[in-house]
Amino acid sequence: MTIRFSVNGRDEAVDVDGAMPLLWILRDLLGMTGTKFGCGVGVCGACTVLEGDRAVRACQVTAAEAQGKRFTTIEGLSSDGTHPCQRAWLEEDVSQCGYCQAGMIMNACALLRRTPKPSDADIDAALRDSVCRCGTYVRIRRAVHTAAKLGGTK
Repeated sequence: MTIRFSVNGRDEAVDVDGAMPLLWILRDLLGMTGTKFGCGVGVCGACTVLEGDRAVRACQVTAAEAQGKRFTTIEGLSSDGTHPCQRAWLEEDVSQCGYCQAGMIMNACALLRRTPKPSDADIDAALRDSVCRCGTYVRIRRAVHTAAKLGGTK
């Protein structure tokens, strides 16, 4: 079936099985490898993208469910790393291995769009279902606060 949707402001049309996960469409068909495969069952958060302003797990969205929707991947925030969330992650030196960070950043963006000045509790709640194997949660929380100061809803 032909699926039509928007990714990072570009209209896309792909011919795929309707059950194919959005994750594989993004990575394998559209070459957007910033969205990572982690667990494949929606519990780790590595594949998080934005559907409109809402964080969703790309491994849990089928091609048929993506039809007509608007998505943003980590590549769509900014091509040069100037988005407030990306800048904050660098300023706070969050990454160790970095594998989970695109998903964490996308979750942070969704949080900041609905809560521009989040508390620690807001941040913890928004990121509670995202796993960082390196355990950089303190730096992640600090980066979300920094992104908010930098205008994180951009």
